[in-house]
Amino acid sequence: MEALKHECGVALIRLLKPLEYYQEKYGTWMYGLNKLYLLMEKQHNRGQEAAGLACVKLQADPGEEYMFRERALGTGAITEIFDTVHSHFKDLSEAELHDAEFAKKCLPFAGELYMGHLRYSTTGKSGISYVHPFLRRNNWRAKNLALCGNFNLTNVDEIFADITAAGQHPRKYADTYIMLEQVGHRLDREVERLYGACREEGLEGMDITHAIEDRIDLANVLKTSSPKWDGGYVICGLTGSGESFAVRDPWGIRPAFWYMDDEIVVLASERPVIQTVLNVSADGIRELLPGQALLVSKKGEVRLAQINRPGTAKPCSFERIYFSRGSDMGIYRERKMLGKQLVEPILKAVNGDIEHTVFSFIPNTAETAFYGMLEGFDNYLNELKAKRIEALGHKPARKELEKILAQRIRSEKVAIKDIKLRTFIAEGNTRNDLAAHVYDITYGSLTPYVDNLVIIDDSIVRGTTLKQSIIGILDRLHPRKIVIVSSSPQVRYPDYYGIDMASMEQFIAFKAAVALLEDRSMEHVIEYAYRKSKGQAGLPKEKMANYVKEIYAPFTDDEIAAKIVELLTPAGTQAKVQIVYQTLEGLHEACPNHPGDWYFSGDYPTPGGVKLVNKAFIDWVEQNYQF
Repeated sequence: MEALKHECGVALIRLLKPLEYYQEKYGTWMYGLNKLYLLMEKQHNRGQEAAGLACVKLQADPGEEYMFRERALGTGAITEIFDTVHSHFKDLSEAELHDAEFAKKCLPFAGELYMGHLRYSTTGKSGISYVHPFLRRNNWRAKNLALCGNFNLTNVDEIFADITAAGQHPRKYADTYIMLEQVGHRLDREVERLYGACREEGLEGMDITHAIEDRIDLANVLKTSSPKWDGGYVICGLTGSGESFAVRDPWGIRPAFWYMDDEIVVLASERPVIQTVLNVSADGIRELLPGQALLVSKKGEVRLAQINRPGTAKPCSFERIYFSRGSDMGIYRERKMLGKQLVEPILKAVNGDIEHTVFSFIPNTAETAFYGMLEGFDNYLNELKAKRIEALGHKPARKELEKILAQRIRSEKVAIKDIKLRTFIAEGNTRNDLAAHVYDITYGSLTPYVDNLVIIDDSIVRGTTLKQSIIGILDRLHPRKIVIVSSSPQVRYPDYYGIDMASMEQFIAFKAAVALLEDRSMEHVIEYAYRKSKGQAGLPKEKMANYVKEIYAPFTDDEIAAKIVELLTPAGTQAKVQIVYQTLEGLHEACPNHPGDWYFSGDYPTPGGVKLVNKAFIDWVEQNYQF
């Protein structure tokens, strides 16, 4: 499939011992820094456009820097930021390099709190100023804030109006800056509240500072700053005084996992990353629950707090199908099940002729579903063999048995992901010609004009790669029939919670439904859906309905799939082409704990998603029709 971009990955580390402890036990005071590097590299799949890190020292005298940040752009950003950090240590003597006390006193990025971020831009806003973590500076240590997140907000306009009405002046109209200002504003109020309480107690000078830092409660800050956030998010933060936190959206859309022992607290976007980096079992890693925050005080006290009331749980199913690392034990089983469940529709597509069918997959993310599909067909074939043996009677001839037992499922690596061609250097026909060679094939992997070819992919969103490259290159093998299998259902609706699919025209399923309406002179369906969407534009988002569903309502899934095949099959293709899709019911059976399916069903988990899908549809209609 054409690569989708997932917005971000996060990593948070809080060391619970002095740096001297790690120097003595692990031979380096850089234990936390090294673990942050590994957590970020292991999550590189979640963001390849930029990276950043922040660090806080718990012990710093007035006049000494205690909060550090480094950011960079590009696919090599992780390497670049850590190279920059380590450049501060390159001229140290061996003794200085291994002196934890010296490091704490004199070296940047030698702290106890670390936070890392990986970014994909899904909003169209790029450049170093949009790279996390974001910093809000103040001469009160407790008011300094570093913030990063894996998120997209759907109601930036509403929040922006609220905070400007309250007198704030955000530097930019972007969700990250607005979140920073909201959390920072409430952090200021919390510090000022404690300042007043301390003055009433008679405290003065640095005694007030220390008292504030010991008493500050970030749960209060988060409860007063986040209630209106509509979207999917995991937000992480560090304060200059040594508090750290991570908070998850009330619907559980975006994932977060955490682990702690007596040495370290770690949070990351994916569970197996923590398992690998810390060499711990999955049993010891907990998932941050919807609306919940993980809070670590300056003293290292760890607690959970319910920040926002949980909504209907809608964890993102695309995390399971595509984005998260397949090395997670749960995700691995689920992806196999997604492939396994497609045996019956595939059998129907090849008319039950598995003897003349070769099975393969689109590299690389569909490989696990491919193994599940093979397992399902192995089970089917074993059952078929048992029935044929039973039909032979009690004393079958050896040759009869051998013929039945010799049957096998034929699997080959037919498609090969070739070099990452730089198609951006060309336009028009030249670009299309280059795109056609993104994949290559294994010649001789099937019998020409005799074998069917079944090839599984994890999802079909735009269909561009199928049309420009995959179907054409597979047709060179001269299969009798090409069956493209999608382990996920038809992607019909935009996402507004951190995946780069936000407009209607990019979905091949939407194009197919519109084409069917036009073929059957049913454009009035588009007009009625448009007028209904337009008619609710002035309503609160909580009262809006998703009228885009009406575009798909007249057709069966099979009718839309057949039209998708028609739109995607290149001219001159000799083989018959069919696309087999996972069903919504099959998706939920395979991924029972991740019911978030809005890109397939149109059932958005938050009112903001409904508001934005209607806007996207209105924009599309007004660009393409005159009603």
